[in-house]
Amino acid sequence: MTTTTTAASQQDRSDDEAASQQSDNTTASTIVDVIETVIDSLDSDNTAMVSDTDGGYIWKFKYGTVEVFVQLTGLSDDDTISAWAAVLKLPAKDEAKLTRKLLELNWSGTLEARFAILGSEVVVLSTRSLADLSPGEISRAITLVATIADDQDEPLQAEFGAS
Repeated sequence: MTTTTTAASQQDRSDDEAASQQSDNTTASTIVDVIETVIDSLDSDNTAMVSDTDGGYIWKFKYGTVEVFVQLTGLSDDDTISAWAAVLKLPAKDEAKLTRKLLELNWSGTLEARFAILGSEVVVLSTRSLADLSPGEISRAITLVATIADDQDEPLQAEFGAS
């Protein structure tokens, strides 16, 4: 069986590719706009800063007593959005007790976020791929990290902070 590709079907494919490219660009600008809107709503002191990286962005802003970072590694479905905030510097007093407390909090008090160690700090973080990501998920991830970090930093520092 022989198939013939007509100019019309080639044009249809070209139109589909252009529409897909336009959709990708709209999605990319929408993701950045949503992140900036969420940060604007949380950053009452207007401390937000943004830096362009190789194909991505990093934002930093103050929420209560913590600095929150949001990183967008790129704009494809395989890229990720991450939000994190430090709550405690290490080393800490009674690290075994601290570890147990953080694991318990991970189970009962962080929802889609979690506690982790980044370098020499305990952080609250959330990471998600961009595939099928909704504006609500972006808002929830950033808000959860900021709120949990602000709620937990002072009690953790009081109980486990180095003297």
